[in-house]
Amino acid sequence: MTVRTEKGNGREALHRAVPLARFYDVGGRQLMFCAAGTGGPAVVVLPGAGLTGLGYLNLHEQVSQFVTSVLYDRAGTGWSDHVQLPRSATEVADELRLLLRAAGVPAPYVFVGHSLGGIYARRYAQRFPADVAGLLFLDPGHEDYTTKLPTPSLLERLRTSLALFRALLQLKRHYRGIFERMYADWPAPVRDLLFEYHLTSWRIGMKESKNFESICDEVRRGGHMPNVPLIVLTGMGIDPFRAVFATDASQRELNEVKLAINRAFANSVPHGENRVLENAAHATFHTDRPDAVVQAIRDLLDRVHK
Repeated sequence: MTVRTEKGNGREALHRAVPLARFYDVGGRQLMFCAAGTGGPAVVVLPGAGLTGLGYLNLHEQVSQFVTSVLYDRAGTGWSDHVQLPRSATEVADELRLLLRAAGVPAPYVFVGHSLGGIYARRYAQRFPADVAGLLFLDPGHEDYTTKLPTPSLLERLRTSLALFRALLQLKRHYRGIFERMYADWPAPVRDLLFEYHLTSWRIGMKESKNFESICDEVRRGGHMPNVPLIVLTGMGIDPFRAVFATDASQRELNEVKLAINRAFANSVPHGENRVLENAAHATFHTDRPDAVVQAIRDLLDRVHK
């Protein structure tokens, strides 16, 4: 496998903004990879749908002070090569394993899976349990969402469609404001890259999560989780991205369902724990409460080393 640093699809700009960014060939595709720090087990962030590795730079900079920290973009997202979306969770997990090997990051790992990234982290843990030292989930996707979420009425679906249409008409103005708040402390060159990406590639998140039910089936049938320390962080805040098409009341209802699912998930493994954060929202979890995320990573590493 080979490494390439400054070719194609905005990679020169990325390399200037993030000198530590590298591109590794995995299955004929170039994947964006960024690592810093020393020591293990390495902490690897799996972004949520529509998000990118650089969107977690705030965590990366803190975590790399005490252990190896890894950010990356899945194929079809961020600055990695294009691929047809959506993909299976198995394909994403296998790709990540090959990338970590190509980059010379030894197992085992502590995975930090956010939203859809949580499903992918679980699939990796099912397929390669010996590679996993610990698991941290930030508002993870879960197969029970397919059966336990309330079914919206026809009127509610029409209202949601209308709200989404209105949001699309004001996309750049509305969402740029959210991203400006999220990435206010990012270095300006990286912030500019993220703004451009999110305001021009917003459909990627929708495409990537289009097969949510099928990847949930993969995890449902995928076997047991490894017996490793596991922490779930559940955010109970109002998501600013959902606010354009969902009322506060409907979000609070969703949060209660999410809390019950996450508690049951954490309790389903011997070393699981659920932590509730009232002031963290789903999509902005890592920028709302980076302190809580970093502390959970520290706690997992302490448990791994015992």
